[in-house]
Amino acid sequence: MRDTFHDELDQIGGALVEMTNLVGSAMSRATTALLDADLNLAESVISADQTIDDLYRQTEERAFDLLARQQPVAGDLRVIVTGLRMVGDLERMGDLAEHIAKIARRRYPSSAVPPELRVVLLEMGQIAQRIVAKAGSVIAGQDAELAAELEHDDDAMDALHRRLFKILLDDEWSHGMEAAIDITLLGRFYERFADHAVSVARRVVYLVTGEMPVKDPVSPVG
Repeated sequence: MRDTFHDELDQIGGALVEMTNLVGSAMSRATTALLDADLNLAESVISADQTIDDLYRQTEERAFDLLARQQPVAGDLRVIVTGLRMVGDLERMGDLAEHIAKIARRRYPSSAVPPELRVVLLEMGQIAQRIVAKAGSVIAGQDAELAAELEHDDDAMDALHRRLFKILLDDEWSHGMEAAIDITLLGRFYERFADHAVSVARRVVYLVTGEMPVKDPVSPVG
């Protein structure tokens, strides 16, 4: 019975890693769709979000089922509760990639990104992909040391986010209010994506060490 229980715990961990792969792919394709004004790619990200949502629900249901049937305590309980929190973060990351794709679709056939901001958005996309890939490795290996690296990646994302606003607020901005709103939203989506990945990493640290993580970068409404 205990072997079966731990097999099911392993399945939850495997689903979390799979979600990081799906979310990373979604962010990669959403960024390309955004920068290249690729409608087909944007549509593929939007439609694929259902797969992420389905895996989220399946994992959540498995975790609640284990809580009800096994009434776990101590370390096993911590694994399940932490998994429930992480799967919520990952589902939200998928939604944020979808939001980026929807902006790309809404502005098609034009690009939503003015030329002077392409490099910044590209870098934000690259950091987002790197940070979610690390989050997957952190989950798979329960690697608390690697988790600390995500904090530095998040700092780099925050710096780019500030850079976006500096350009938006410059007197030489000439792309109008609509483009400014798009860029403001995009910056927020990338920044929140990184925050959720850091939240996942901090939960792994808690799982490994038993120590509560520092203040979560993601608010309850994030």
